[in-house]
Amino acid sequence: MGITGRLNIKSFCFNAFQENCYVLSDGGGSCVIVDPGCYTPSEVQSVREYISGKGLSPAAIWLTHAHFDHIFGVAGLREEYGIPVRLSPLDKITLGSNNDLTISFGLRRPEMSFSFEELIDGQVVEFGFKVIATPGHTPGCVCFLSEEAKILFSGDTLFAGSIGRTDVEGGDYDKELSSILDRLMTLPGDVDVFPGHGPATSIAEERTGNPFLRPWDGPWDVETD
Repeated sequence: MGITGRLNIKSFCFNAFQENCYVLSDGGGSCVIVDPGCYTPSEVQSVREYISGKGLSPAAIWLTHAHFDHIFGVAGLREEYGIPVRLSPLDKITLGSNNDLTISFGLRRPEMSFSFEELIDGQVVEFGFKVIATPGHTPGCVCFLSEEAKILFSGDTLFAGSIGRTDVEGGDYDKELSSILDRLMTLPGDVDVFPGHGPATSIAEERTGNPFLRPWDGPWDVETD
């Protein structure tokens, strides 16, 4: 659990892909659930127990994107708490690809019939977080940024020392790099980054140490006639 300013972040690690789910809460008892990839009943229960144990009232589910490992728990939690799900409409294609992906990994299909409220770039959602469109890993990838608290939920766009894969349907490597370099690396270095997998990091750490973001500084191989 980490505390940043007035906001509290509880992290969970779920399913076979070790996906990071977060419960973000404020001092007033309200919370949002970010990327609930809880796969087993015990994983779902751990979120419920944390929320009830802290006396929190869920206000929304935020989805950075719609890959199956990030949405296993969405339908059940949405129904239980009666809260909206927020997702970019550009990730409808990602929802459609989940059947084949889960079959290929030998996993059960997530419930994907849930309705959602569409996110758009620049939109401000709960706790004053701003939506940043970062297409590349999927067409509708977004990050959630609090400029005041200096917190970024980066989903599978940016990891500690890595970036999201782009070799599945809807992925685009060039867009991924452009999203990171143009939309994220321009943020202040002291913004804390909470990714969809792996440990937390910061913009400064990734700006200086992420090997995928280092500029090409070697000689070009140019053939001349």
